[in-house]
Amino acid sequence: MIDKRWIHNTKLTPDQLLVNQELAEALNINSSLAMLLIQRGVSSFEESRTFFRPDLSHLHDPYLMMDMAVAVKRLVQAINNKEKILVYGDYDVDGTTSVTLFYGFLRKIYDNLDYYIPDRYNEGYGVSWQSIDFAQENGFTLIVTLDCGIKSVDKVTEAKSRGIDFIICDHHRPGDELPPAVAVLDPKREDCLYPYKELTGCGVGFKLLQAFCINQKINPEILFEYLDLLVVSIASDIVPITGENRILAFYGLQRLNASPRVGMKALIQISGMTGTLDITNVVFGLGPRINAAGRIKHAKEAVRLLLSDDEQEAQDFAFEINKHNSDRRVFDTSITEEALDMIENDSWFSDAKSTVLYKEDWHKGVIGIVASRCIEKYHRPTIILTQSHGKAAGSARSVPGFDVYEAIEECSDLLEQFGGHTFAAGLTLPLQNIEAFRIRFNEIVSSRILPDQLTPMINIDLPLELSTITQKFYNILRQMGPFGPGNMTPVFESKNVSLAGNPVILKEKHLKFDVKQKDSGTFTAIGFGMAHFYPDLVNGRPFSICYNLEENNFRDKKTLQLFLKDIKIH
Repeated sequence: MIDKRWIHNTKLTPDQLLVNQELAEALNINSSLAMLLIQRGVSSFEESRTFFRPDLSHLHDPYLMMDMAVAVKRLVQAINNKEKILVYGDYDVDGTTSVTLFYGFLRKIYDNLDYYIPDRYNEGYGVSWQSIDFAQENGFTLIVTLDCGIKSVDKVTEAKSRGIDFIICDHHRPGDELPPAVAVLDPKREDCLYPYKELTGCGVGFKLLQAFCINQKINPEILFEYLDLLVVSIASDIVPITGENRILAFYGLQRLNASPRVGMKALIQISGMTGTLDITNVVFGLGPRINAAGRIKHAKEAVRLLLSDDEQEAQDFAFEINKHNSDRRVFDTSITEEALDMIENDSWFSDAKSTVLYKEDWHKGVIGIVASRCIEKYHRPTIILTQSHGKAAGSARSVPGFDVYEAIEECSDLLEQFGGHTFAAGLTLPLQNIEAFRIRFNEIVSSRILPDQLTPMINIDLPLELSTITQKFYNILRQMGPFGPGNMTPVFESKNVSLAGNPVILKEKHLKFDVKQKDSGTFTAIGFGMAHFYPDLVNGRPFSICYNLEENNFRDKKTLQLFLKDIKIH
């Protein structure tokens, strides 16, 4: 078991302490809550009002994005000329929600269009050669890509020679050369001055439709009906929930809870989730089920479900997708066990700063999940490879603070293609290059990664006395959501706490106990996977805890409980 580092947020400067006091008084909240706001860049009453009450009117002008005007012009031209439009998306959650949003909105006003999602295994990521042939054979003259296309220079060039135009909506890092599309919408373009850089692919598609609505004088409320799809893309793609994403996620969750589309409602029901859904519910309840269709069968199933208006049809689709998700879990578990055995039984990994594993029969659809599972145990940049069409195809995952994309880029001479983000990437390489890549990648990681980055860390927002915790405190805390990257659920530390009863081990690996501190009331604490702390706790040694604060609803009785992140025995 790797010990975790507890990292405390920087203490406030004297000026910030003054602001903390003024903010606490202005909002009538305690200083701990005011400090949480300051940590999130909120330091005045006006900023607090904007933070606690996000508004769709605060969204940026979509025409600030490079190429937006020309993209809208080409889309309007295609509609006016009755051209066939192909909406093209990636096969993951961001891609399928993008296609559902864009196609679903556009088909309300225009019917000469279709959608296309590449097969994960036969076509792979990005714009495929098969899709270019499909577009030409079926008379499409405009393709709008969503969540992909930024590196498809050769395919877009070929399509252009066949009389097919592209509008690219992507959020991945561009390469050295942009595709020769009519418009390339990507806030990460170096020449793009759009104020917010962290949109999802679905978010970029939304901005194109927002601009289209402005151009065509369409009521934006019609577009806002699709925000439930957008919040699923934001949550599942693990992008920062800050700025524009926070506004979109806030209203997306409202719609998801109040009036979800028929297909989404069917997924919520079959996942067994009840109560008010938050970002965590989307990440672990909805995202994997939508993804499962593309991983095990074909992502078109997910789009069909999300577009469905028929409740019975949606329930049938949801049942099938849920079965795919169960199948995915079986693959996930068995491959993870194999991968961990390979690491433990190969002495090469004992001194390595990275993990690169290959097995030809691993299911391509779950290797990204397996990479994440390996990091949970060994906490180092990890790449899992399998064989696909005579090549090695892989998924990379990283640890906080280390840019795995840049490390992979340093190995580009050994690769056929790669793409992704700072903490997650995909790659393809010849089978004969696997060993050379493993050695090179480890050398690069070893030369750049810091020792602290190889140890799991827990960022602690505040020290907190248990006596501070009240229902009012929690109610205000909850309003700081939606929580996610960039606005994580606050983590508190309470020192020198003691047991208020005997701890209980649940299902042989989880821990539950009541805890108190000085004159505080008693709180129930639950720690998943923390049964190993049991002997030290029952020995009566003093300890400190770090945790999230949660509300537990059991038999219609609500109580506050501590969801443990770690325990330190003194």
